Amino acid sequence: MPLPHRLFGDARVLTPAGRLDHSNYEAFRVDLAAHEAACASERQTLVLDLSGLEYVSSAGLRCFMLAAKEAKARNGRVLLAAMHPVVSEIFRISRFNLLFDIFPTLSEALAAVSAEAKAAFERG
Repeated sequence: MPLPHRLFGDARVLTPAGRLDHSNYEAFRVDLAAHEAACASERQTLVLDLSGLEYVSSAGLRCFMLAAKEAKARNGRVLLAAMHPVVSEIFRISRFNLLFDIFPTLSEALAAVSAEAKAAFERG
């Protein structure tokens, strides 16, 4: 699963789309790790815009958990935004919603990162 990204000030926004399951979780994990490394070296906050993610399996949830642990180890953060209702329900049932700061919109997540990130997003 390719992970396109955009930079908004000190936030790196990734936008996974489709399904995250056993067929593609390994590629997602590898791509996500590369972005985590970039965030660490560039002192950015990782924001995952999940508006295009339609489904996540237990293997996909594990990727998110590992990302959270890695961010915590480097004193960073992973924020989640704009979850599709099905994905939101999966996070809630699995209690993964307790591991992350989750925001209803990307704009709100970026505002939680910094005023600079929110302003860059609003400029387009």
